[in-house]
Amino acid sequence: MPYFDTASAAPLHPVARQALQASLDEGWADPARLYREGRRARLLLDAAREAAAEAVGCRADELVFTPSGTHAVHTGLAGVLAGRRRVGGHLVVSAVEHSSVLHAADAHERTGGTVTQVPVDRYGAVDPAGYADALGARTALACLQSANHEVGTVQPVAEVAEACGAAGVPLLVDAAQSLGWGPVEGAWSVLAASAHKWGGPPGVGLLAVRKGVRFSSQGPADERESGRSPGFANLPAIVAAAASLRAVRAEADAEAARLRVLVDRIRRRVVRLVPDVEVVGAPDRRLPHLVTFSCLYVDGESLLHELDRAGFSVSSGSSCTSSTLTPSHVLRAMGVLSEGNVRVSLPPGTTAEEVNAFLEVLPGAVAGVREKLGVSEAPAAPPEADSLELDALGLLCPQPVIELARAIGRVPVGGTVTVVSDDEVARLDIPAWCAMRGHEYVGESPRPVGVAYLVRRLV
Repeated sequence: MPYFDTASAAPLHPVARQALQASLDEGWADPARLYREGRRARLLLDAAREAAAEAVGCRADELVFTPSGTHAVHTGLAGVLAGRRRVGGHLVVSAVEHSSVLHAADAHERTGGTVTQVPVDRYGAVDPAGYADALGARTALACLQSANHEVGTVQPVAEVAEACGAAGVPLLVDAAQSLGWGPVEGAWSVLAASAHKWGGPPGVGLLAVRKGVRFSSQGPADERESGRSPGFANLPAIVAAAASLRAVRAEADAEAARLRVLVDRIRRRVVRLVPDVEVVGAPDRRLPHLVTFSCLYVDGESLLHELDRAGFSVSSGSSCTSSTLTPSHVLRAMGVLSEGNVRVSLPPGTTAEEVNAFLEVLPGAVAGVREKLGVSEAPAAPPEADSLELDALGLLCPQPVIELARAIGRVPVGGTVTVVSDDEVARLDIPAWCAMRGHEYVGESPRPVGVAYLVRRLV
């Protein structure tokens, strides 16, 4: 069964498995102790730190291991904000950061800090000038992911780091999605990553803080990991994480070139095989293994279940797969179609045959979901009126767009259809539908209940 969700968690690398098994025998003792078993454990920990630091591109004494990537992000963010509190309490983040960063930003706001979100373009990329404009005299920290976890867009970290350096502001980079493919470019100040994203075991994160960055660890003091990650380290997992990072880096260039060909095939073929599909994310400046697309008139959760039954494990940023029933903050910030969203992230070793099999299954899966939802645009008939209003209150994605598609043929060219909806997803998907089907999205206006979205028929 092909597993195509390595952006969530990569399968354990064979080198990680071997290192984990070996270090369970050799690295069980306390590395802080001076007896033989402790010294042996300390040698393993030091070697793992050296290997990880080399991959990150920092000094060994700048890097600590944490219980997760999220823990690394939260520790790094809180530590720098506390260390630079005399400068001010202003934090700058992009609108498409991982939830770990945005949750930490929310917590910072609740304690009196201020946060500026830098917008992104339709591909999900920030403008370095936007970061430069957001920085101010009281900015304590800026954060930027190296590559987006939902659409694969690679961010201009080096350019943003340059702008931050000119303003005297440290830059924290969430490198979880990209570190297995290569070091992060630019003069970043703090870096966080997570081992299970590159084929290491879960429960290991990396936090690198450059010398000279003001950092004040929060919480009770601890003598381990420079006081930045308290508690007894999971040494076998740390050894496995460092070993697998070195291994995937050795394979990265060849594997990236091979997977990029397969991803390009998906990007080209999906729009030919499936009607009404939008491929999202940067076409060129992107991770080599990840592609995301959205399908009109599709319930994302149903589509993922159909693909799972067909033997393919993929994920989604669609609101229809979320218990909150709100669109992905990444897709919302990009302003792209969110319904029927599918993220395919190929693990190392994926074959062309597996990708071809996925492309054979996908059209039928989408068609099956659309059929269950009763999708059919109105057949050609004399228009009923110059304008129509649809009551879509209480209908969740993708039903408001389906109702719009059914109704557009009931007005003449130049006529309008108003969709009244209380589903937040409509704010994204109705304009996206207009762009895909050649109609004009006029705008929105509030109603006592919900929002009215006005569409003009052009074809």
